[in-house]
Amino acid sequence: MPRDPLSLPARLCLLAWDPARPGAADAARVHHLVRAGALVELVRRGLLRDDDGIATPVDLDSETGDPVLDGLLELVRESLPHGWRPWVALHARVTFDAVREQLVAEGCLRAEKKRVLGVFPSVEYALARRDTAQALDRRVREVLAGQVPAAEVPERDAAVAVLAAAAELGCAGDPGGAGEPGAANEPGAARGSGGARGRGSATGAGARRRDRIAELAGRAAPAPALRGVLDEVCGAVSDETAHTKAPTGD
Repeated sequence: MPRDPLSLPARLCLLAWDPARPGAADAARVHHLVRAGALVELVRRGLLRDDDGIATPVDLDSETGDPVLDGLLELVRESLPHGWRPWVALHARVTFDAVREQLVAEGCLRAEKKRVLGVFPSVEYALARRDTAQALDRRVREVLAGQVPAAEVPERDAAVAVLAAAAELGCAGDPGGAGEPGAANEPGAARGSGGARGRGSATGAGARRRDRIAELAGRAAPAPALRGVLDEVCGAVSDETAHTKAPTGD
């Protein structure tokens, strides 16, 4: 990934931003993805730990200096105990809003004041640094495609790619088109193959993708405790993605 000051959740938020549909990022799937990134970042920094499946602060006063991460850490400290999957969804919009404002401050997004019906004030957000977003997008594609051995991928880059795959972002799409909407795409889980024609090649592509994501998950979370957290939050993001893409009944 580009060597910039963007945190893991900020990178994920920027990756999810579609210049053609900027409002699409303000959706539960992206909220959950950004929160998952923030949780993983706090565990990576040693400020959250897993205690029998419960997200637990290491102490009561440490801070990261990042207002988004510190805000989430304070929320966890002040709340009743919850597991990792509930924390992916619980008040996730708060973390998303904070990351979005952080991206505005970094110059990656632009806040544009509007008036709805010419009366009610509103704010719309637009991509301001397209080059940064495109560089992130290209890097995730390269990492998932296996152009770099997993052992040589920086841990944070690997985490970004694995989480992006769980959310089925465009940059993490199956190169062979083997996946079905809503299929599992978390560490260790292959996506389904599509159609009878080309089933063999699709299955092979799905297997290679599964193996690559598993390798990257191991690189992103070399410690067993962190790997368990990554699996849990990716599972929650994947579930929300499947729910979002599931066909609705009449």
